[in-house]
Amino acid sequence: MPARQGQIEWATLAVAAAIYGGWLAVTAWHAIVPTPLLIVLGGWLIAWHGSLQHETIHGHPTRWAAINHLLGFAPLGLWLPYALYDRSHVAHHGSIAITDPRHDPESRYVAHRTGLAWLAAHTQGTLPAQMLLGPSIAVIRLLIEEAHRAARTPLPVLRDWLPHLVAVALLLLWLDHVGFGIDAYVLTFVYPGMALTSVRSFAEHRAGLASPGHAASVERGGPLALLFLNNNLHAAHHARPGLAWYALPAHHRLIRPSLVADGATLYASYGEIARRFVWRRHDAPLHPDYAR
Repeated sequence: MPARQGQIEWATLAVAAAIYGGWLAVTAWHAIVPTPLLIVLGGWLIAWHGSLQHETIHGHPTRWAAINHLLGFAPLGLWLPYALYDRSHVAHHGSIAITDPRHDPESRYVAHRTGLAWLAAHTQGTLPAQMLLGPSIAVIRLLIEEAHRAARTPLPVLRDWLPHLVAVALLLLWLDHVGFGIDAYVLTFVYPGMALTSVRSFAEHRAGLASPGHAASVERGGPLALLFLNNNLHAAHHARPGLAWYALPAHHRLIRPSLVADGATLYASYGEIARRFVWRRHDAPLHPDYAR
């Protein structure tokens, strides 16, 4: 559940301190870090920060929403304004039909077998394609959607983007101060971080599942469980979206018998996902409700 009155979730604050402290340290000393290690560290920090933002959107780690949002607001990944992520994710959980592209803003499915949306979804069918092409497609899709929204309602778009762009400008000032070029930052931090995040999102929802949120779960996340703050247990998260990340394993164990009875997808590990979907598609991009 979200932080109760008077309760502060210190584990989540410790994660936040590690992320922001690590980001400052690695960007400051990037010049002495070998490029392969910089990609690993930078990608981990960006993906981990996305997981932290997910926690703050769900009401953690304090009972004060303003503090939680301030904790998650920093645009380390550059491309996605926090306000948009917040609104989209709240709508995702509140959707009357999760995975339906006409109701769920975070659906990976499409309603028509034509057009750019279909092509993008079809292109990202395998895990390697999702990791390599998904970040670019996500950014292009966001810019197109926001351009259309700006043409209709410019003031709300300005309210969403202006604070984000100001924060991005401050971040770029820091990168310039430490001599870290924006191109190098995108290639060693942003893109690898988005690719890592796509490992989690690749298989976590499936339209045909009866489990909460039509969600699949990866039961042994290994180090990625920490990176994703246990969001690999995605059915448990949808069953109790207010639970703090460190409470999800216990809740998953509690509801696991019902998930099995309902025919939920339970992957053993991300290694299993990689083996199964390196060449094969995870799912048809056309939502089954529109496949008739």
